[in-house]
Amino acid sequence: MTEQPVRIAIGLGANIGDPEAQLRQARGLLARHPDLCEVAFSAIYASAPVDAPPPWYVNAVQVLDTALAPHAVLAVLNEVEQGLGRDRSTTGGVRNAPRLIDLDLLLYGSQRIDTAHLTVPHPRMHERAFVLRPLAEVWPDAVIPGRGPVRDLLAGVSTQEVHRR
Repeated sequence: MTEQPVRIAIGLGANIGDPEAQLRQARGLLARHPDLCEVAFSAIYASAPVDAPPPWYVNAVQVLDTALAPHAVLAVLNEVEQGLGRDRSTTGGVRNAPRLIDLDLLLYGSQRIDTAHLTVPHPRMHERAFVLRPLAEVWPDAVIPGRGPVRDLLAGVSTQEVHRR
């Protein structure tokens, strides 16, 4: 555990099963976790797949405060995914394969982390409207380390098809 709480952002996504229900379930599990404190949860957005097959995804961003270390947060996210039925072995190693639930640690305060199991800020988040739009909604002054303020990055993804539900 870290000593002071850190503000983190989690990206939630799904595109098979009942995606909106799965996002709501994941949100609840994270919000009720004893080491996480929910600050905000965005609206749900629908987006066309990026570098992935259909169907469309639903996405949201949850902002939380935590004293957990980054890899401990990742472990919680993996536990929630598994609890909701995600089985990473069924994707056959296909990146961006359709999934029941996907939880990504987008931001961990202003830290940059690059290990074998975790990269923060999340790679390519600055290029994805389905991440930036809900993030800007719930954490408008967020800054992506090495990329800049989220609000400044929105213009670069304005042509991507993302709809608030």
